Amino acid sequence: MLYKSSLLALVGAGEQPSLSPRRLCLFNITSGTALRELNFLTSILAVRVNRKRLIVVLQEQTYIYDLSNVEKKVVVDTVPNLRGLCAFSPSLDNPYLAFPASTAEGSVLVYDVMHLQPHCEIHAHRSPLAAMAFSSNGMYIATASEQGTIIRVHLISDATKSYSFRRGTYPSTIFSLSFSPSADLPDILLATSSSGSVHVFSLGFELNERSRKSNSFLGLIMPGSFSDVLDPTHHLVFHHAFAAGVRSDAIVRKIDKGSGTSMSEPVALRASVSMITFSGHYQVFGLRVNHKNEATWSLEYEFNLLTAAAEQIQL
Repeated sequence: MLYKSSLLALVGAGEQPSLSPRRLCLFNITSGTALRELNFLTSILAVRVNRKRLIVVLQEQTYIYDLSNVEKKVVVDTVPNLRGLCAFSPSLDNPYLAFPASTAEGSVLVYDVMHLQPHCEIHAHRSPLAAMAFSSNGMYIATASEQGTIIRVHLISDATKSYSFRRGTYPSTIFSLSFSPSADLPDILLATSSSGSVHVFSLGFELNERSRKSNSFLGLIMPGSFSDVLDPTHHLVFHHAFAAGVRSDAIVRKIDKGSGTSMSEPVALRASVSMITFSGHYQVFGLRVNHKNEATWSLEYEFNLLTAAAEQIQL
């Protein structure tokens, strides 16, 4: 979906011509009409869209279109990308697309979709990539490898590593990464993993030196130089948020924060997190961190999509 508009980019998963995985349909849900159809020689693995560009990812090629007239701007040859892994910035000021640059290691190719040229290559991990995501302003990209033990955040402008987080000691598949929708430096980074856990990392609250040195969730601020891997106690882990092994994608819908009554008090934070699982559950969680750095994670809303779909079919 193009943000909250009526435009959908649909790809089928069946054998019929109208549901072919090689066919993309731009569909207007308000008028109920197909606006444009695009056909490809191989299956479409991923689709991304913002207000200027439409991105179609195939196994070894990525197509970039002008969304206004669906004119093909360029076809980028890529390394084999069997899972269609990519990330697309929603920001028009930093209009970047990212996809794997290697099948042997975790290198990311960042491509400028407006100027139609590579921007930089980031060597993020030793193992191949498993997940990546841009911040809402397009200035940062988070990556995780197939090992899933380390999550790194890079500043796009100069391809430098800004943050490095340890998710855990044992390997785990990272299903999704999501930044909070902040205008400047994102406040938190969210990750879901095959262990059934949700991990929350803090990226840069404006804290004083006393809070900055504290061993707390909100005290996670980068010093001038830092070790490659941060202590795992510097992030929140919510276990059993969903069934282990079931793919789950989570995003930070909104975030609110406020300062304390004195300069020595840490920042309080409240975030709304939406999660959808491949088992058909849609959930909304509330994350709250008080001025004592005490965190709570509560289920605020839950909806079974498969049950609702079955009821609609019966009707």
